[in-house]
Amino acid sequence: MSRNFISTNPDISVLAAIKMMVKKRVGSLILQEEDLLKGILTEKDIMWALSKKNDLSKIKAKDICTKKITTIRPSADIYDAVKIMKKNKFRRLPVVIKKKVIGYLTLKDILRIQPELFEIARHGYEKRKIEDLVKEGICEECERFDLLYNRNGKLVCENCKEKI
Repeated sequence: MSRNFISTNPDISVLAAIKMMVKKRVGSLILQEEDLLKGILTEKDIMWALSKKNDLSKIKAKDICTKKITTIRPSADIYDAVKIMKKNKFRRLPVVIKKKVIGYLTLKDILRIQPELFEIARHGYEKRKIEDLVKEGICEECERFDLLYNRNGKLVCENCKEKI
């Protein structure tokens, strides 16, 4: 998780929030009031608001943000985070303790740390067991560089896995 997330007050105008997001080069803002999570403002929320209204300086971030937020505890496993993201179709999860945001976990963060979780995020965790997905490398059958799976003690790509 990132402890250096960007947050602001929910009463900020959407236009000011956009300027902050551009300056900080982020795709979302945590909205907090007295250190408590009040919402998340995403690029998608802004696009929706822009399709309805032209003057974003008169709209407050709290009026268009995502308020029903799924969060995760800092003690949760990264695999659980991916399952939650996949199930809810989110790319971001605030990490909270008693409604206080202590970090921000994005799918991009997870894939940077553990790229093998990409397959789970893309296809769904129901279809694959994380223990079977090992890493990327050279397939022991076809010698192609790909994500590798452990099949009967052999590291093979998805195509070769289907043949075994």
